[in-house]
Amino acid sequence: MIRRSLAAFFLCSACFLFAQTEKEVEVTAEPAHHLVLENEFVHVFRVEVPPHSSTLLHRHRHDFFIVTLIPADIVNEVQGQAPAAVKLAAGEASFKPGGFVHRVRNQAATPFLHINIELQKDAQARQSPPAQWDEERGLNILHGGTQDILFVKDGVRVSEIDLQPGGMIPSHGHKGPHLLVAVTDLELKSDVSQSKTGGTGPMTGRFQAGEVKWLPGGYTHTLSNTGTKPAKFVTFEFQ
Repeated sequence: MIRRSLAAFFLCSACFLFAQTEKEVEVTAEPAHHLVLENEFVHVFRVEVPPHSSTLLHRHRHDFFIVTLIPADIVNEVQGQAPAAVKLAAGEASFKPGGFVHRVRNQAATPFLHINIELQKDAQARQSPPAQWDEERGLNILHGGTQDILFVKDGVRVSEIDLQPGGMIPSHGHKGPHLLVAVTDLELKSDVSQSKTGGTGPMTGRFQAGEVKWLPGGYTHTLSNTGTKPAKFVTFEFQ
């Protein structure tokens, strides 16, 4: 009995010592984070943590957004803080200030699947705040859908778009670039009326759930759901 107790004690001590000496990795070296897009504005990762598994201890140096693709049940273990249980809904978008080290444990029987959008100009935005948007919060009723402007962080405006089959966003302009994250499979038609590059007319885009698309600014268009199912996506607009 004493031997078993001593064995258990040494095992727990070894686990504690390992936890204390585990070295952090950069987010770019964390195996669950897969880089899918990078430019001067963002580094975008598709993140998949298997059921009942965890990431390595890793550092986030930049502010970032996440978009959860399926419901999630996780424990967020930030270095120096108590573990926090978190539940997320499919399509939920949130903002996290950078400058911390953490590990994420997936408590669910399904993968923790989400898109991580790391901002490359966050320090610049903090030092010289961008101009305010005309709308920084609000719900816009569309033709067969809604645009929910969720928040603005580091000058980036985040909106959740829901379009029923045949639904449309009326004519609107994009001065700056923006990022689209598909929460569901999408079939969209973009009808461009004005463009700095001279391109006009309809353009069809098909996206699978979880796919991301970087779109340049400088054009005016309408956007329609030409599919047979509701379309849900999140946009990140840059000034």
